[in-house]
Amino acid sequence: MPAYATNMRFKFPILALILEAVTIVLYAVFVVYDTGDAHGGGHHADQNNTHPTTPMTLYPMFQDVHVMIFIGFGFLMTFLKRYGFSSVGVNLLLAAFGLQWGLLLQNIWHLHDGKIRVSIDRMINADFSTATVLISFGAVLGKTSPVQLLIMTLLEITIFCINEHVVVEILGVSDVGASMTIHAFGAYFGLSVARVLYRPGLRNGHDKDGSVYHSDLFAMIGTVFLWMFWPSFNSAIADPGDAQLRAVINTYFSLAACTLAAYATSSLVEKKGKLDMVHIQNATLAGGVAVGTCADMDIQPFGAMLIGTTAGIISTVGFKFLTPILASKLGIQDTCGVHNLHGMPGILGGLAGIVAAALNKKNGVSAAHQAGGLASSLGFALVGGLITGLIMKIPFLGQPPDQNCFDDSIFWEVPEEEEETEERLTHGDFSQNKAEA
Repeated sequence: MPAYATNMRFKFPILALILEAVTIVLYAVFVVYDTGDAHGGGHHADQNNTHPTTPMTLYPMFQDVHVMIFIGFGFLMTFLKRYGFSSVGVNLLLAAFGLQWGLLLQNIWHLHDGKIRVSIDRMINADFSTATVLISFGAVLGKTSPVQLLIMTLLEITIFCINEHVVVEILGVSDVGASMTIHAFGAYFGLSVARVLYRPGLRNGHDKDGSVYHSDLFAMIGTVFLWMFWPSFNSAIADPGDAQLRAVINTYFSLAACTLAAYATSSLVEKKGKLDMVHIQNATLAGGVAVGTCADMDIQPFGAMLIGTTAGIISTVGFKFLTPILASKLGIQDTCGVHNLHGMPGILGGLAGIVAAALNKKNGVSAAHQAGGLASSLGFALVGGLITGLIMKIPFLGQPPDQNCFDDSIFWEVPEEEEETEERLTHGDFSQNKAEA
């Protein structure tokens, strides 16, 4: 089939090695160790005005965020029955390239003597930049090639870094847990790409676009890791001290309240009051997303719980009722439901930040600027996703044909595939022999 050039023998290695070679050259020119004499900002530099007491103070936070990126996001997407290799494996690939590219582009605005100084907080921010790509990956999961996804990573992190600079440095927006700059941005970027890559052939579903018992269990590993470490994600770049403590406490309670709300709503909307594993894997995390913008603000634990409860309800309702509508009416085939976990809760977080700013819950934060930050993030995401989707649509980039979607075997060596074939042949021969006898 000439329309689908899915053989990656040369194009993938060449693209991956060129991207790495270019990155190494740029690092050779620009990147040095942070010796502590000049502290760099990076993501939300305005909130990072206190240098940690030692260069390694933030290392535990960094490890937590790292686990979220590589285990949390990776395993959360393993719910598809024949796509686990790609979910965890491509997640690792994209994050490994993304953090290198993100560290460069986030700090190009913060050169000291023409150099980018690498410190733990900048590594945390680089990990954050990859989160946007991994969120968008969820929207197009199963329908794209690794070549397309590397190109998406390159373009998305570039656009993310521009938006982040506008929102944080120019508008002075407070978004410590990045509800707007990471979650809303990543979700709507991914949905925009998914719209451009719309497949009429998948309109009535696909036999592999679903889960089995053990694949849903694997996905819960991702959920639990994300759930446990989310307080670190939202507080890692907050001002050390009271603000950081508030961010941990608010996230802790928002997640807990969100989980109760998600379970309750799931039981309410399903037949016979049963729980739906899709809701439990995803909607239980929406509180972490939604409390992000005002995580370090003085909203009190009950305020965090209110935000979490609201997020759990809208996320579950989104999975139940909104995802089918997006697919049938708007042509947005959102594999992982990122609109429900990151999109709507991200906007909720942005709105909560506007309200908190209007109520003076953090000094020096203006409601108008917060609204500008939300608008900027959505605008950059939708336009950036549209352009990126058009580039990814080039046939040469190896988009899989409809019948091979949601299946690892098109881009991976899959061991059990051979076993199944052998088994079929054996059983086939056996029945044939029986017939002859």
